[in-house]
Amino acid sequence: MGGTTASRGDVQGLRAVAVLAVVVAHAGVPFLPGGFVGVDVFFVVSGYLISGLLYRDLAAGRGVSLTRFWARRARRILPAATVVLLTTLLAGLAVLPLLDGRSLVEDALWAGLFVVNLHFARQDDYFFSRDVDASPLQHYWSLAVEEQFYVVWPLLLLGCLALVRAARSMRGSAGGLRPGRPLPRGAIAAMLVVLTAGSFAWSVLQTSGDAPAAYFSTLTRAWELGVGALAALVTARTTRHLTRTSASLLAGAGLLAGLLAVVLFSPGTPFPGYAAALPVLGTAAVLLAGAGRARPVTDLLLGNPFMRTVGDWSYSLYLWHWPALVLPEQALGRTLAPAETAGALVATVLLSAATFHLVETPFRTGRTAVRLQVRRGLILYPVSLVLVLGSSAGAWAWTESRFGESGDNPAITADPSGTSTEQVEALVQASVEAARDDVEVPSDLTPDLYALPESIADVGLCDYRTDVRDLCQRGDPTGDRSMVLVGDSHARAWIPAFDRIAQAAGWRMHYLVKSQCTAAHVVVAPIEEDTPFDECTDFHEWTQEQVGNLDPDLVVVASSPPVNGVFDESGTRLSEVDDIAPLLDAGYEDLFADLAGTAERTVLIRDVPKAAEAPGTCLSVENSLKRCTFEPQERSAYLADVSVEAAEDADVEVVDPTSWLCFEGDCPAVIGGTLSYRDSDHLTTEYSASLAEALGSALGMLED
Repeated sequence: MGGTTASRGDVQGLRAVAVLAVVVAHAGVPFLPGGFVGVDVFFVVSGYLISGLLYRDLAAGRGVSLTRFWARRARRILPAATVVLLTTLLAGLAVLPLLDGRSLVEDALWAGLFVVNLHFARQDDYFFSRDVDASPLQHYWSLAVEEQFYVVWPLLLLGCLALVRAARSMRGSAGGLRPGRPLPRGAIAAMLVVLTAGSFAWSVLQTSGDAPAAYFSTLTRAWELGVGALAALVTARTTRHLTRTSASLLAGAGLLAGLLAVVLFSPGTPFPGYAAALPVLGTAAVLLAGAGRARPVTDLLLGNPFMRTVGDWSYSLYLWHWPALVLPEQALGRTLAPAETAGALVATVLLSAATFHLVETPFRTGRTAVRLQVRRGLILYPVSLVLVLGSSAGAWAWTESRFGESGDNPAITADPSGTSTEQVEALVQASVEAARDDVEVPSDLTPDLYALPESIADVGLCDYRTDVRDLCQRGDPTGDRSMVLVGDSHARAWIPAFDRIAQAAGWRMHYLVKSQCTAAHVVVAPIEEDTPFDECTDFHEWTQEQVGNLDPDLVVVASSPPVNGVFDESGTRLSEVDDIAPLLDAGYEDLFADLAGTAERTVLIRDVPKAAEAPGTCLSVENSLKRCTFEPQERSAYLADVSVEAAEDADVEVVDPTSWLCFEGDCPAVIGGTLSYRDSDHLTTEYSASLAEALGSALGMLED
């Protein structure tokens, strides 16, 4: 993406192939699900070109000038990246709900600092396809990885050269690298092999344990750039004897490897890991094949005028395509129709052409480039940073003022008499009636609307989304009674309530919860994937073993139904509710049968009602209790009934929290002065904690 312009037609053609693969995959073309590997192609090409420039400078005796190198990178990357970032930020604030606009401001800050990959790695999931929750700046993660490479790689190279000089000095030979003196290829190759192999090993390990972090991590991607750097190092010696036939075979094999990855890979493919080797090595093969004197026949595909033009525009195409696709979807609140997607792609091409000619080219080869040689070019870094920080600060202040526009409206109240359950139900009823009467939204919301995305229950060190298999005890360590909470992220949402219950009643607690892993013993598919969630199946087995070892007084099961379907015995994924229901029923039957032999008592918390959209997002747009009150989604309610029926058949107790959230089929976004939902189906930590007495009483853990 950010590599230097190459005169080689095959390199520009590779860039064209890479960006087209990424764009069509994000546009939802069904028969090219692995188009995301285009980013890996970019990484290899960047490592190859950038390293080649550094090697040539060294071989010519010019050494590695950090200021010259970084100034050149600044002129190539920063102008277009800054223009697209600021345009996306302003457009997002104009069309997105206020809460999403606030998140976009945060993303822009991380992107402007070129560390946004670290920001996204801390989040739960990454979706290769367009998703309603995807950041319009999510694609900047790959720019961050490249920029970090550009900072570190020349420093490592200088360090390697310093060690070589020191070793030569100790042997009494002349130090330094004079014109015509060969590069210390052996030392550089040894360093690259060690670093590349280490990064690849870490990539494989991380992909199996924490896929989102692995996808965005610089450490798990460095080997791809390292392969490009190695290819540049060995180009001269490995390609001098290539004939047209051998070069064509090598390039053809490389292109075939990339094509196989695009066609055979899918969002369900563990990535990067082992799988990334196919497009990475394929790209290296094409680069090596095109470096010899004999031109491979693949140049007819890669080096034609159309592919060269697309390759020239590839950086701008990459920058523009994602916000052009994502922003309209998020503004409309739905998936784009085919004609709308086509319109977004046309807009991408037009914006990219303008950006290439008006922004990229002047800073690379025009008068502006001449004025910004070497040290002057470095000024682009602080200029870009000031523009991004200033715009983000202004946008942040604007969203802050918008969040505070609701006035001085009091929280909704109800009769405080009665049991804890009766008090909760009375407040829910009062909140529904207030919404029906179109009472204004309370001003002092808990949590603050802009803090809503962070209202996620703490799981401490035992975050089972990764491959952690430890037990973290919570509650009263001296308590003589123990409870285990089993389920997915919906179970996690109840943790604030259970923490308060444990503190009040002196229970020892263990929270065995894993996101997207439905508690029922069924084989599920993760969101946006079409492969079995094997980690969930393994977690079921481990959880059952731990429950047996802990011998708890109480096991509480809380879980959402499978969002992305279940797999039957033949390995077919079923997504229709009528197909899911019988498998889900059998899965809960197996779960309750297993728990009956290890737990003294088991209770199911019926799944909470699900909204069509996040109530908080609605409030950031509508500022209306009435319009943001929702009716429970039928699919979720139906499958929740399946779990209840399975529990009743197994003589398992059921606690139904629906009356703590809804009244007469209406569920308010604000209960009293508290936002009840973080998103469409997860309780906020604040509202969960407020239900501690009602939940503890219903479970018999607290006296009402």
